[in-house]
Amino acid sequence: MSNFNQQNLDSLGASASRAAAYLDACDEGAKDVRLDPTYYLACGNLLKQIFSLLDAYNEFPRLLEHSAAARDVAESITIGYKIETSRLGFYPELSVLMNRAAA
Repeated sequence: MSNFNQQNLDSLGASASRAAAYLDACDEGAKDVRLDPTYYLACGNLLKQIFSLLDAYNEFPRLLEHSAAARDVAESITIGYKIETSRLGFYPELSVLMNRAAA
């Protein structure tokens, strides 16, 4: 699926783990973590970008097992793909309208 070598995957995995850990800590109300809205958003965007490039279920199963934030992002990407496929296949008029609105 991708041209990433093991070192790239390990690096992306470490970044995803750190981002997910921060999101989870904030979401759980950890007292030792200061909520920084900009950093929180950046961590969410980072997970979204990594999981959009790679199949999170195949590449990072342990992360998904241990992190609610990582699971949420992976599930939302999967749902987004399904909606996009359905929209293009079953609702072409809606697809045209949404593309016009986005422009």
